[in-house]
Amino acid sequence: MGWPVLSVVTFLPLLGALLIMLMVRGNGPVAKGTARWISMWTTLVTFGVSLILVYRFDATSAEFQFVEKHNWLLGVASYHMGLDGISLPIVILTTAIMPLCILASWTSIQKRVKEYMIAFLVLETLMIGTFSALDLVLFYLFFEGGLIPMFLIIGIWGGQRRVYASFKFFLYTLAGSLLMLLAIMAMYWQSGTTDITLLLRHGFPAGMQTWCWLAFFASFAVKMPMWPVHTWLPDAHVEAPTAGSVILAAILLKMGGYGFLRFSLPMFPLASHDFTPLVYTMSVVAIIYTSLVALMQEDVKKLIAYSSVAHMGFVTMGIFAATQQGVAGAVFQMISHGIVSGALFLCVGVVYDRMHTREIAFYGGVVNRMPIFAAIFMLFTMANVGLPGTSGFVGEFLTLIGTFKVSIPVASLATIGVILSAAYALWLYRKMVYGTIKPALEGIRDIGLREAVIFTPLVILTILFGVAPKPLLDMSAVSVAQMLEGYNKAVATKTASTMSTDTQARINPVSVAR
Repeated sequence: MGWPVLSVVTFLPLLGALLIMLMVRGNGPVAKGTARWISMWTTLVTFGVSLILVYRFDATSAEFQFVEKHNWLLGVASYHMGLDGISLPIVILTTAIMPLCILASWTSIQKRVKEYMIAFLVLETLMIGTFSALDLVLFYLFFEGGLIPMFLIIGIWGGQRRVYASFKFFLYTLAGSLLMLLAIMAMYWQSGTTDITLLLRHGFPAGMQTWCWLAFFASFAVKMPMWPVHTWLPDAHVEAPTAGSVILAAILLKMGGYGFLRFSLPMFPLASHDFTPLVYTMSVVAIIYTSLVALMQEDVKKLIAYSSVAHMGFVTMGIFAATQQGVAGAVFQMISHGIVSGALFLCVGVVYDRMHTREIAFYGGVVNRMPIFAAIFMLFTMANVGLPGTSGFVGEFLTLIGTFKVSIPVASLATIGVILSAAYALWLYRKMVYGTIKPALEGIRDIGLREAVIFTPLVILTILFGVAPKPLLDMSAVSVAQMLEGYNKAVATKTASTMSTDTQARINPVSVAR
């Protein structure tokens, strides 16, 4: 294109944050309103511009598109940006979710509104940059930079234990990322470049792949999060404001899955193949164990948080199955989970804003006073379970099919999670929505116009992707196929080399020993 559309999408939210800093003075009603409207229009315009990327994207090409490159940092790294079929859907999900988060915070956030809106806009720039960066140094700066605004969002506007939750979130994610930084340095010394497009074709030695894979895994496993490094997530979700929980579930968790797809499989294919049993084990444990833990929760936010860990288990399982269906299903599941899980946290925010409690036992008979809310909550609960006709079904089904092709026991164990998800989701819905209405809920009111505006696009997308998933699957199909072609070629070459060595050893063991 004749203009840097990707840079515009990336840094437009930062411009909105700068406008708020310059134009908003004080903390009165006018200042709060100005900050909210600037944020809303900034995120809406950013989303509108990002749709140009979809319109101009060539789904038949596996190459990176909308590429921009400028040298900087003494020639070591560069400002290199671009998108392919794996990163584009996540970028669009990010720009689409942000206006809904601003709208969800319209009345619930009353203190330090200016700073709150600035934090969200800066976070949007850093998230888009993470999925668009084609330089390892640039990726790391965006990836780590996103910790700061989310740390502030939880720590300032969160619940009673917000400081504990924010520090736990920050330390967990930072610790893993420091190992990734060491791996990035080693990759630069070995290859002489930090350009991701060149590193994808470099071919690192097998021994180095193992250590780099473990270093990157330490960061991405925490970010997903995978069992057993998932314990920061429930605390962060419970203490974060509603919009913070939405962003955490819808976008930030996807950085781990994106990292596996962008770095682990294509750059370290031999190590990925060797460590696949480890990932399978962690994924299955996450699916079953966290589903059982979700059944025991008394806080509705914690229940949904544990369900997110279980659903991310399907993503990692599908990615490391390394089949077309498995990886395509993982990409689809990330987008679907972003929509459905984000919507569930918004549903929690609706009742929390009215009653100021998240205790499941407090609610009951909500359908008698909030029939529209009950219908919306039911749709997203069914999508979270994976009901056919909703987007949740497509992703889980594809990951299971893809995994079944390479490991029947793993796929069979993972299906237990589908049953357990129905158990905890339907139990939650029955406890909150059905039964005799509690006296404390007699005055609760149904969703209003603002909340209807928030839920309408999420309802449409959940059903649309459930009955017509092909456009989203086609967007990533070619990129996924190219990635798997390189992965399978590397693994096949190693296997052939190993077989050749074994054959030679049987024919002439003395020469091989020498």
